[in-house]
Amino acid sequence: MKKLFIIPALALAISFASCGGNTTSSTTDNQNATEETVVTETAETIPGLENVTISNTWTVEGNDQMKFNTQLIRVKAGEDVVLTLKNTGTMPKESMGHNLVVLTPGVDLATFGGEAAAAAANEYIPQSSLSSIIAHTKLLGPGEEDKITFKLDKGTYDYICSFPGHYGVMQGKIVAE
Repeated sequence: MKKLFIIPALALAISFASCGGNTTSSTTDNQNATEETVVTETAETIPGLENVTISNTWTVEGNDQMKFNTQLIRVKAGEDVVLTLKNTGTMPKESMGHNLVVLTPGVDLATFGGEAAAAAANEYIPQSSLSSIIAHTKLLGPGEEDKITFKLDKGTYDYICSFPGHYGVMQGKIVAE
């Protein structure tokens, strides 16, 4: 008779212990998730930034291999930035033209690239997304160059070539400090 009483009591004790364990685990999981969110939101690291000189005058080259020679630029916020794009390639503008478009923070590059691809009449600058563009060069053919001047607030800005298919590999960041 005593054995019959001990078995239900033991089962009840185990169920209480296991419920208590889940509450602690859930609290720990929530704390970890909160800590990860805080770290992600407050710390954006850009590899190699410490090796880039701060200058507000830059020249970026685009080539036939669909590459910019510079992917990271550091500037002083609130001052004029003078950026020159040179197309060092030899292929015709119609098949391998390049431009440089500085975008506002948070713009989805794939969405912008898709809209740009449909804007051939405007040198691949989509009129529907002008609010996403801080500055842009003209579309350049081989040996051509264009210079743009603009100001940036503190922050990190993406720049791309908006010629169809180029934005995926021809991109970089401007960090304004």
